[in-house]
Amino acid sequence: MAKSRVQKRKVVVNALDQINPNAAGIDIGGEEIYVAVPPDRDEESVRCFGVFTEDLERLADWLKACRVDTVAMEATGVYWVPLYEILEKCGIRVFLVNARHLKNVSGRKTDVLDCQWLQQLHTYGLLQASFRPPEQIVAIRSLVRHREMLVQYRSAHVQHMQKALILMNLRLSNVLSDITGVTGMAILRAILAGERDPHKLAEFRDKRCAKSEEEIVKSLQGHYRPEQLFVLKQAVELFDYYAAQIQACDGALETLYCQFDPPENPGTPPPAPRSTARRKNQAHFDLAPALYRMTGVDLTPIDGVDALTIQKVLSEIGTNMSPWPTVKHFTSWLHLCPNNRITGGKVKQTGVQPTKNRATTALRIAATSLKNSDSALGAFFRRIRSRHGTPVAVTATAHKLARVIYFMLKEHKPYQDVGALSYEQAYHQRMVRNLHRQATKLGYRLEPATVMASA
Repeated sequence: MAKSRVQKRKVVVNALDQINPNAAGIDIGGEEIYVAVPPDRDEESVRCFGVFTEDLERLADWLKACRVDTVAMEATGVYWVPLYEILEKCGIRVFLVNARHLKNVSGRKTDVLDCQWLQQLHTYGLLQASFRPPEQIVAIRSLVRHREMLVQYRSAHVQHMQKALILMNLRLSNVLSDITGVTGMAILRAILAGERDPHKLAEFRDKRCAKSEEEIVKSLQGHYRPEQLFVLKQAVELFDYYAAQIQACDGALETLYCQFDPPENPGTPPPAPRSTARRKNQAHFDLAPALYRMTGVDLTPIDGVDALTIQKVLSEIGTNMSPWPTVKHFTSWLHLCPNNRITGGKVKQTGVQPTKNRATTALRIAATSLKNSDSALGAFFRRIRSRHGTPVAVTATAHKLARVIYFMLKEHKPYQDVGALSYEQAYHQRMVRNLHRQATKLGYRLEPATVMASA
């Protein structure tokens, strides 16, 4: 069977046809940039340029003089970004190439050979460009990534607070689930202001706190040390500083979202206004309507995702699904589908490829939150987990979420959850149909157990 399937799939490859005759190859470094053009375009087919803006503009002029309309270059750190933007403004199509695709053939150990090899492969159309969203999405992506970094830096100072409190045997984290909440921050600021009486500190307890004042008093009976109070003071100040920076970053993001035109033919009704209460790490503005303004479809009703998750995914993939012809291309780009390595008709290795794609990470985190959800996606997660374990269930559910987002952005249709009960019933009916089909193939007839008992 395997050999017959392989024989049916005939692929004709003519590697001698020059698909991009006006192609150039660029090898980017921190101090020098090597560029290779076709040998018949200039006396020096390989040139070296600097990395300053003047040098990059001179590089672009030389490529235009050599009648180059497309270039290929590796994604080396962030060094490629300025050159990419300059070449794009000059009307030159840029192929940003994954360095892993170039390591299949060895023997290239110098920068000159690297750029020539890039130029040769790109001439024959053997390189695939990496995805890069439009300029508006790139601007939002930069701020979203910067905001994520600020949140991570702020969380490190929360750990510094906890460590200073434990060293003074102030077990505030044992009675409060979050010391950066209303009760925790009020107590910390009072301690830094000079208050040491546990009973007075416990009076800052918020009425929504689950623990009583007596329990909080016990946790605040410790020994205060000047050096640890100094550490605690700086940790709280840094926490407040990063909180202010996150709020400023949200203001810049809100400005970028306002630059999008409202959707003319929205696919779904706009999201409901957010309540006044804001959860921790959430945006300081109503994010769901801003995302709706950008996409024309409300993605927040999808189970397991919130506005921040949607923002992170959209900042990585954009709003236009045309770069991925099918949903299979999309999930493959996210590395949420199996990468089976087959040789000789046998599967040698299975599993998904590791990736650092931020959209994939966000979808995986969202999938993990569905383990107790009373939705169809939650029922799907639990079914896969019972059969294959949690890691496989997370990947499979993230794959489901990616498919939902893809079709909602492409077809502009609302999301409808059938619920866990309807999903289980549909799955049961599907299993019964499969059993009937298998029994018929084997010459048997399948009957319900209740009918057999009554007989």
